[in-house]
Amino acid sequence: MKMGRGVEWAVHSCVNMAWTPYGEAVNSARLAEFYSLPGAYLNKQLQSLVRAGILASVSGPRGGFHLARRPENITVLDIVLALEGQDPAFRCEAVLGNVPEADSQENFARTCLISQTMRQAELAWRQALARQTIGGLADSMERRFPQDRLKALRCLAAAD
Repeated sequence: MKMGRGVEWAVHSCVNMAWTPYGEAVNSARLAEFYSLPGAYLNKQLQSLVRAGILASVSGPRGGFHLARRPENITVLDIVLALEGQDPAFRCEAVLGNVPEADSQENFARTCLISQTMRQAELAWRQALARQTIGGLADSMERRFPQDRLKALRCLAAAD
């Protein structure tokens, strides 16, 4: 499975927003500059998170984005699904139905051991991402790299 670059960018951006005072908007251009990312593409990812109810956008000179929910109520899976879509990574095409003398009534997507294996793996992957929250990541990162939070807050507030 391959995810777009925007997933990493969005998760880091949400962690930065978790570090800012609740409801304070973070300017997407400053986020893009902080991480040396293309601003228009980052903004596109953040707008997708707004549509998913993960972020809220604020217009005006002090505008930007902030978390729409508490950081402990936003999972990494929420972000991945908002950006990559809800569709499963593996799509069984029931190729077993094409072999000679196949049972045309068989639901190969359900009975095929390869399909079952892939669905179980994806379920485990989704469950692991659902257990990781933005709040938990922000706390862990701050404990392990306290200077990163301070650098981010200084940069994101620099033009105020």
